[in-house]
Amino acid sequence: MRTVAFVAPYFLDTTIRFVKAAGSLQGVRLFVLSKDSEKKLPPDVLRVVEDVIPVADPFDARSILAGALHVRKIAGRVDRLIGAMEELQVPLAEVRQELRLPGLAVETAKNFRDKGRMKTILQKAGLPCARHGRASSREEAIAKADEIGFPLVAKPPSGSGARSTYRLETSTDLEEYLDRYPPSSRQEVLFEEFVRGAEHSFDSVFVEGKPLWYSIARYYPTPLEVIENPWIQWVVLLPRVVETPEFDDIRAAAVSALETLGLDTGLTHMEWFRREDGSLAISEVAARPPGAQFTTLISYAYDFDMYRAWAKLAIFETFEAPARSYAAGAAYLRGQGSGSVVQIEGVETAARELGALVVESKLPSIGQAAAGSYEGEGYVILRHPDTAVVAEGLKRLIQILRIELG
Repeated sequence: MRTVAFVAPYFLDTTIRFVKAAGSLQGVRLFVLSKDSEKKLPPDVLRVVEDVIPVADPFDARSILAGALHVRKIAGRVDRLIGAMEELQVPLAEVRQELRLPGLAVETAKNFRDKGRMKTILQKAGLPCARHGRASSREEAIAKADEIGFPLVAKPPSGSGARSTYRLETSTDLEEYLDRYPPSSRQEVLFEEFVRGAEHSFDSVFVEGKPLWYSIARYYPTPLEVIENPWIQWVVLLPRVVETPEFDDIRAAAVSALETLGLDTGLTHMEWFRREDGSLAISEVAARPPGAQFTTLISYAYDFDMYRAWAKLAIFETFEAPARSYAAGAAYLRGQGSGSVVQIEGVETAARELGALVVESKLPSIGQAAAGSYEGEGYVILRHPDTAVVAEGLKRLIQILRIELG
């Protein structure tokens, strides 16, 4: 029996799925550290959780340590300390080091969390990534921008999910950005080459330094383009077959990158580009499960429970690589306009034309506030053995469904 402390800052839908998966594993005694009340957990999840331990700041290492020590006082031991969110990986590693628990090491966690540090490491190893530079002053920012060249992308070094990410086309854009977000030693800015090309993900599992599994997905279009254009409906496609020559270079580069960053055991999410000239550019890598329903998409493509597989990997360091049985894809439904959801059009038509392909959906409710992200207010997931069927289905889906805000 392994006593596990799972840090879940807030009980969001996806977080609850990970918690349930961990608690349902045989040989696990699960304690959850959270800022939310256990009343927010569904009954079937509460049944697999030993206790919910309140923590003042679930993103702070000292608060996490206090929670873990409380678990140890109750249970007599803590064998694993885990969490699925990007922002948790460094504080989790720091607490593991303090308690001498296995898992991602502190320096390795920093390699993944700090995107500027990450790119510097990859660049020194000769791996393909976007030109980049960080700045802690206005003067340094202007110099770095001139060095990289326009257009470029500005974002926080430890950002995720395209949050606070901006494309700067000209020096005027740069000046306006610096007026709004003045860089300092406490709040640096990371500049990157704006890569033109097709964006993909490379999700993978390593156990004891060996790559056991990977998955590739294609984005239509890039998340940054979606954020910049509120009318665009974002689509992600996982083709059924990815063991093809077109992906030979990213398979090799991704494995080398993960080894270079120091990954030993874990699930990672890498974003990468195929430039217009055919070359690669690794954008960034996260040492945690993918967000934006990717874990669900992978589960449907491989016809297995990826949430449970991640929990088993994090707790027992084992992973059974599945075969990819289907193509799968998600259309993320973004409301048009501003405000809250006032109308949903095309549901009956979509159900009639594409209902046989739908394996999961979450439509927004009337009155729901706009999300303001590329994930939008809801999603629909399609699955079929034929990649072309899923691709055409997604294309048709975003033509039919329309979310009106007002």
